[in-house]
Amino acid sequence: MTNRDRDSLLSDINVTPFVDVMLVLLIIFMVAAPMMVQGVDVAIPETKSAQQLDTEKEPLVISIDKDAVIRINDYEVGIDLLGEKLGKIFENRTSREVFLKADENVAYGRVAAVMAEIQSAGVERLGVVTEPTGNTGRSEKD
Repeated sequence: MTNRDRDSLLSDINVTPFVDVMLVLLIIFMVAAPMMVQGVDVAIPETKSAQQLDTEKEPLVISIDKDAVIRINDYEVGIDLLGEKLGKIFENRTSREVFLKADENVAYGRVAAVMAEIQSAGVERLGVVTEPTGNTGRSEKD
């Protein structure tokens, strides 16, 4: 071995530590991601003509859970204050679009009353959120 061989620099990059760190980060994100999902637990009815929500802009979602509790996004509100709250929200929004998620076990009268309050608040577009048939593992007979 000559002096020149001993004095030359090693130009190989050891990527093993980098791969180890990336794998640990991947596992952390895979475990943490499901915990970041928030929302109200609502059993949405199934229909054959369900479409995807437009999630590019932050939608205003009003949900009615199985106990007939009304929420604007994640904030609980009474039906008597729903129109007033929506009016204040729409003061700062350009889009007057609302999505309604109602549990399939909520009485139709309650859903109709909430829809009437939403319409009276000046909503231009009201969409009812449903699941595509067969998406939840339930049959059409359920």
